[in-house]
Amino acid sequence: MGEGPPAYNPSMSSPAQDAPAGFDLSALQAITDAVESGAGLPEVVRAAARALEASLVLADRGGSVLAVAARSPADEASLQDGATGVTTLELRVADEPVGALRLRPHAAGGDPPPALLRLVTTLIGSEVERVRAPARASQQATSQFLADVMERRLTGGPAIGARAEELGLDLESGATVLVARAHAHVPTEEGWRLRVLSVAERGARAVVAAAVAGVAERDEAVGAEIVILLPDAAPDLAARCADAVGRELHTALPGHSFTLGRSRPSQAADLHRAAAEALLAANVADGDPEQPILAFEETGAYRLLLSAMSEDPAELQRFYAETVEPLVAYDEQYETDLVRTVEAFLEADGNVAATAQRLFTHRHTIRYRLERVRELSGLDVGSTDGREKLSLGLKAMRVLGIVHRRGPASEEGVSAGRVPRR
Repeated sequence: MGEGPPAYNPSMSSPAQDAPAGFDLSALQAITDAVESGAGLPEVVRAAARALEASLVLADRGGSVLAVAARSPADEASLQDGATGVTTLELRVADEPVGALRLRPHAAGGDPPPALLRLVTTLIGSEVERVRAPARASQQATSQFLADVMERRLTGGPAIGARAEELGLDLESGATVLVARAHAHVPTEEGWRLRVLSVAERGARAVVAAAVAGVAERDEAVGAEIVILLPDAAPDLAARCADAVGRELHTALPGHSFTLGRSRPSQAADLHRAAAEALLAANVADGDPEQPILAFEETGAYRLLLSAMSEDPAELQRFYAETVEPLVAYDEQYETDLVRTVEAFLEADGNVAATAQRLFTHRHTIRYRLERVRELSGLDVGSTDGREKLSLGLKAMRVLGIVHRRGPASEEGVSAGRVPRR
């Protein structure tokens, strides 16, 4: 009986040998040589650019640029901006996205043959996965550490210090916590939270080299929420760091809005409280677009609710549900302005005329809305007790991180924020 074909052996062939006729085998071989020698992603991408006869920009799945092979700075900038003629190819390994390759052929109409393109992107994707795997493992460990601290799964100075030391962090002199939050107002791609993480961490490390960051995985988190730990950061340094993170986010991520909260310096044993302070400050800042970066010391009376948020958030949630939540639900359903009206009324010390002036609305409309507030919440803004409870309910809403947004009107008869009584 004759022998069958020999079993496949990787050493018997290479991508260059398997390439169809007409391919630039020497350029393709340069890619495999760069991979095998461990020359690094920049050399691999340069070899790929020669093989494909194209300019390339390689980014990881978070959007951070890993390597560039372009003919000029202007060529690189147009690739980054996705100019005409640029194609973005998703790189996947085992059906998992690992990055993206932006490509523009050097010659008009000179698109690489599909088989060559697939071969090259597979090689680059595998190399990205190999090179970035240790960094991702470290990132996952950092995110898990920060999550364990925030959720109080890790407590006590010695335990926190030992875990931090495993990650190469020195918390002997304490640390400050930042919480950065991004809200997208444009369509986002898969992995945009990792992009926010990469940009925020870059901004933090420009001021505090030892800073680490992770994506918050809280169920209540809105948008992309990043927790940043600043080891041994004095208040002035932490403030500069928050400003740097804010600038970097605004520059790198157009079409997004951002808020940042900053804690007081804390010892390792109290790191959970520092995280709660930063989270409270970020929640309060979320409700004030004019002050997107807020330190815990600047939160005023909101500081009194920190213990409730940290120790018994369910009780805070119940108080919110009993006071302001019906107004929020009504606004979202009927596109009214009851919550904003109550806020303005309290800011105007209960003066209807001043409230109407603030909201550019007739005072009769203000009175109508305040009557609707009484019907929905059972609280009369004309009484001291009613005003106090509504004021605390509004504070509870912001401390809990509940963002009030009006929804589209859907009920017949809705007009100018008024719904006829039935």
